[in-house]
Amino acid sequence: MATAPPQSPPSLNLCAILSLSKRIINAHSRHFLALAVLFLLPLSFSFTVFPTLQTLLADHFPNNSQIFISLDDHPHHHHRRQPQIPTKTLLLALAYAVFVFLFSLCAVGSITCSVFHGFFGRPVKLLSAVGSIIASFFPLLFTALIVQIIVAVISVIFALFVFLVISAIRLLGFQIEYSSPYFLGFCGALGIALLLVLVYLQVNWTLVSVIVVVEKSWGFESLRRSAGLIRGIRGTALSLLLFFGLFAALLAWCSSFSAMVLDDVSDGWRKLEFVVQIVVTSTFLTIVLLYNVAATAVLYMYCKAVHGELAMEIAEEFAREYVCLPFDEGKVPHVVSVAYA
Repeated sequence: MATAPPQSPPSLNLCAILSLSKRIINAHSRHFLALAVLFLLPLSFSFTVFPTLQTLLADHFPNNSQIFISLDDHPHHHHRRQPQIPTKTLLLALAYAVFVFLFSLCAVGSITCSVFHGFFGRPVKLLSAVGSIIASFFPLLFTALIVQIIVAVISVIFALFVFLVISAIRLLGFQIEYSSPYFLGFCGALGIALLLVLVYLQVNWTLVSVIVVVEKSWGFESLRRSAGLIRGIRGTALSLLLFFGLFAALLAWCSSFSAMVLDDVSDGWRKLEFVVQIVVTSTFLTIVLLYNVAATAVLYMYCKAVHGELAMEIAEEFAREYVCLPFDEGKVPHVVSVAYA
């Protein structure tokens, strides 16, 4: 098999990734709409109403002054009732975390598989996409757990470093003023350093979920593979992370208003505003999540093209044909000529 000499790499930037993601989604709009409704809309809706549920749960308990009065009047009863407040809140947060975790894995598995097939022009079917969740669910689960463990270990190391520094200063006989600007600056610098480390790891591991779904590789191998593919393209991956992170943070800020106006929903217009806000925020968040998963899968294809791996896959997929890589609409296509020697 002989291939034509490699041409210049495709233009790799955020706009190109979003453009191709939009083209793939628009080409199978009903398919991706069904997946979004099945897996992303419940996530978005729960994310929007969770602050409201927390507020409702908190309203069922007395405020701090009432607890203080009840503590003076009935000290023995207080010891029995005190665990109820954190227990119910903890159970709600735990149930929400499990719900988000499970639906996120299902959404990533099905949408990534669909985008991958859509990129190559293969048939995209809803049953096949949902069925792909079975094969990718547990590898995604184990890989996500490994990532969380690594993040937790790094955070503990930073916290342990702060503890050792404080202990060493005390052993030397110095007094630590926790409200002093020096101590706060020290903690702030360590916090920024921890944030930079976590962002760096997140950028290197951007393609992990796609690798697990497409290449059937999981665990530390998928982390290593993602770091290798993203090498040299970290700037684009970082821009993708910041772009969708900014939109998600903005929508999270908007969803917080649902809990703020909760105490004043007796009026009919306020109730309507409350419902409309939840619907609009959930809809926009669903779109953001859909494009985030799709753009990550497209970035994976770009990275493979830049590293010279995509041409062989296209050669196997479309033998004896001239294939136009769908990178940049309106620009010179990148053609791979395939012929058997």
